[in-house]
Amino acid sequence: MEASSRDFLVHESAYVDQPCQIGKGTKIWHFCHIMRDAVIGERCILGQNVCIASGVRIGSNVKIQNNVSVYTGTIIEDDVFLGPSCVLTNIPNPRSQIVRHDLYEKTLIRRGATIGANATIVCGITIGRYAFIAAGAVVTKDVPDYALVIGVPARQKGWVSRHGIPLPRPDKDGIMICPESGLRYKEIEPGVVRCLDLDEDAPMPKDWRVGKIPYRQIKLQNAAQERSA
Repeated sequence: MEASSRDFLVHESAYVDQPCQIGKGTKIWHFCHIMRDAVIGERCILGQNVCIASGVRIGSNVKIQNNVSVYTGTIIEDDVFLGPSCVLTNIPNPRSQIVRHDLYEKTLIRRGATIGANATIVCGITIGRYAFIAAGAVVTKDVPDYALVIGVPARQKGWVSRHGIPLPRPDKDGIMICPESGLRYKEIEPGVVRCLDLDEDAPMPKDWRVGKIPYRQIKLQNAAQERSA
């Protein structure tokens, strides 16, 4: 580990193989296993019973909830949330009798994305920036930035903001405004949404880092807007 043990927390029940890299402020909780050559950024939180396999790359401020295994071939960018017991894979056609260690497929989870509890991500795909994968969804293909996907197999239901809030219908200028933050979004071409007020790779300004409106309240507001449209 390149950082000293004073820079991050590893619970006494966790195993951290050498060599690996763990960033400052990261917390690794009960019964976790970090395998050799893994790289974990700063200020990450790994809940109980998380396994990070060899060669995995994890950015900073990543939250990994209980009972998640991140397998070789996975790259996770900054600010990603992995919900409890979500499933990642690295071989599309596994067989116990066939060794495919040299055939692991790459799965990329881009900045700010959320993977819901018990969702399954089939390997070899990219989850776009700030995409939101609903609980229990089974994702078999690439997901665009800001897309909300649900179901088995997963399909796109709409768009979400950087705050994880479903965006309402666009106005006459094609603008969708996040009900919580007021940030503006627009589908600049079919299937491509961008925030008009913040670059997708820019950090979240401090004033917008605390949620202020209950999710159910926002859903009711969006439903009322749909009925009146």
